[in-house]
Amino acid sequence: MRIFILSLLTLTILCTTNAQNPHAQPIPTQAPHAFSLDNSVFLLDGKPFRIISGEMHPARIPREYWRHRIRMAKAMGCNTIAAYVFWNYLEDSPGHFDFRTGNHDIAAFIRMCKEEGMWVLLRPGPYVCAEWDWGGLPTYLLKIPDIKVRCMDPRYMIAVSRYVARLSQEVSPLQCNRGGPILMVQVENEYGSYANDRNYVKALHRLWQQNGITVPFYTADGPTPFMLEAGSLDSCAIGLDSGGGDADFDQAAKINPNMPAFSSETYPGWLTHYKESWQRPDTAGIMNELRYLLSHGRSFNLYVVHGGTNFGFSAGANAFTPVQFQPDVTSYDYDAPINEQGQATPKFYALRNLIAEYTTHALPEIPAPIPVMEFPEVTLQPYTTVWDHLPTAKLTPTPQPMESFGQGSGLILYRTRLIGHKSGSLTITEPHDFALVFLNGRLIDTVYRDGGHWTVKLPATDVKDPVLEILVEGMGHINFAQYMIDRKGITDRVTLDGMTLMNWETFNLPLDDAFIKHLTPTSPGALTRPGIFFRADFQLDSTADTYIDMSRFRKGIVWVNGHNLGRYWYVGPQQHLYCPASWLKKGKNEIVVLDLQQTQPASIKGVKTLE
Repeated sequence: MRIFILSLLTLTILCTTNAQNPHAQPIPTQAPHAFSLDNSVFLLDGKPFRIISGEMHPARIPREYWRHRIRMAKAMGCNTIAAYVFWNYLEDSPGHFDFRTGNHDIAAFIRMCKEEGMWVLLRPGPYVCAEWDWGGLPTYLLKIPDIKVRCMDPRYMIAVSRYVARLSQEVSPLQCNRGGPILMVQVENEYGSYANDRNYVKALHRLWQQNGITVPFYTADGPTPFMLEAGSLDSCAIGLDSGGGDADFDQAAKINPNMPAFSSETYPGWLTHYKESWQRPDTAGIMNELRYLLSHGRSFNLYVVHGGTNFGFSAGANAFTPVQFQPDVTSYDYDAPINEQGQATPKFYALRNLIAEYTTHALPEIPAPIPVMEFPEVTLQPYTTVWDHLPTAKLTPTPQPMESFGQGSGLILYRTRLIGHKSGSLTITEPHDFALVFLNGRLIDTVYRDGGHWTVKLPATDVKDPVLEILVEGMGHINFAQYMIDRKGITDRVTLDGMTLMNWETFNLPLDDAFIKHLTPTSPGALTRPGIFFRADFQLDSTADTYIDMSRFRKGIVWVNGHNLGRYWYVGPQQHLYCPASWLKKGKNEIVVLDLQQTQPASIKGVKTLE
């Protein structure tokens, strides 16, 4: 009788849930499921199972919209959600984890996937790339001068072990063999593109197992022999980034014929850097690739089905030569099928129709779009400056990068007096990433890291010991390939006509929430030096998503009601910053803009689109 009552209760809950959402497929029960690897196929409860996955990252999506985005992926035909977990988003200092506030609650996201009848591929790193700041690694590691990452450096592995143990506490109860939706867990990420320490990849695999992860694992690498050899493991499924044809899957079979392979990153869009045009890959390309995968019964993961936003200082960067630097824009729209604001694009409908040809069930209806609004122009006035909010200086013989002081993002100011040479060729080696050079309080020039042109001319003055100040903005740590050890600020030295300049005052300006909250106004007559905070209040009769049009400003960062929307830069392509409705209020709202180059008032307005 007890079993009958429990069964009836379970059925009642399922019926109630489906009545609330009539288009949902049946939600898996709490009963455990067996997911396994069998040569060329995946098995779910002993039967062949094809993964049709769409990737999204909970850290890039306001928590209020998690369910909407999951339902959008399901309506496109996906049965699985792949999710990166960003270590540095969860542990900002050694041992200080946040798994509960806002969109940090990865376990809640995974449970929500289950509620919506979706399986999960978990991609926990510790390194993930993802165009995220330092590929998800915590920047506190860069305080160690000779740290080596993604290898068996014991200092790195101590931190990794702490992260794996803590994250496992959150996710191990959510494995499919314990009644949750997690089918597989990825070991590292594209390791074959970085290095060949197989001891490290094996050690990570063991770490997860020792901490209670018992579902199957997979690796993900480019479909080339050297990448697969360095990055794959004998007991793990082989992910191909991407697998778009027979040749790619043949490479996987050569590496390990006893494990199934799938396209772990099939790209419907692509990333965008500053100074580029928006990346808009041809829809025909992804349609052809997906048609191949579907017609051949292959499993795949769309990277990404929905990108979201690099709020705050979370955007990463690329570099493929020692003097190259390609910072990512704030938007992670990615030209994905579901755009940054959550709307279905023409690509969404094309992929939905194609997937529907290969599924036996009717796809759910597409969720209603999230409302979006405009609002009228608002003029921002100069309010205060970074110069009026400098902390206590730290003294060092030569400039030290941000991370030496425990700072991971924002600005850093270096100040010294010129003794000996007073003018001439000033060379900053190396400025990471954008520097403003001031002499006696006057802006002389700017220096941008990309390209290696780091010398400016200092003019002669009649000041006995001129004051040199260099204000440096970090624009995201490099997240891929061999130049990942990427500290911010001045990373070596400053010379003037070959003389190394010594005796520096350093001012850390992380621009965190507390710093912005405690800004106080400055006398209007003093607001002339670049590095100005602009501010305004604006009224809203109602709230909805919007984009803040920053096209009349130059280069900086935007906060709305204390929320950091991210960076903007007049070089483009991004001029509009996404602001979700949950960050706005009916009535009075506050906007604060730090612009590093503008000194005059300018206006913003709310618009409906990214472009």
